[in-house]
Amino acid sequence: MKEAALVLELLAERGHTVAAAESLTGGLVAAELTGAPGASQFFRGSVTAYATALKEKLLGVDGALLAERGAVDPEVALQMAAGVRTRLEADWGIATTGVAGPEPQDGQPVGTVYVAVAGPPGSDTGAGKVASLRLNGDRADIRRESVRSVLELLGNELSGNGRAQDTEQNGGN
Repeated sequence: MKEAALVLELLAERGHTVAAAESLTGGLVAAELTGAPGASQFFRGSVTAYATALKEKLLGVDGALLAERGAVDPEVALQMAAGVRTRLEADWGIATTGVAGPEPQDGQPVGTVYVAVAGPPGSDTGAGKVASLRLNGDRADIRRESVRSVLELLGNELSGNGRAQDTEQNGGN
């Protein structure tokens, strides 16, 4: 995936590191990043917090927020990104949360995904940015497009082209 190589190149230019918090992608973001040459210099690690309770316990997501809105929520994604950045001592944190299917979750339809990035404190992205996705396709398509989207969001932030937006995409494109 070209996004992973681009992200690592941009991290290298800045001398920065990244960590990932994953839910629906189940480690696929980490696999993409570690599949690129030179990843060990810039990728700190990841937390796959698939269970909702682990988002609070391992990543510091607000328990009241999880109880009120569930795990599929833009603020949850932001807190996951910030939490993994802090806990794994990285400059950047990225996160994925959503519904890959086959059934809806937390009242959200299949294909509802939030990807987020949290940058270094004091940066334009220090407070975090989130993208809301409405993805089509099967479970594999949704997971694959979620990985591509979170890496693209980070790449845009690193290159100065970042802006959060709602998008409707077909998985696998």
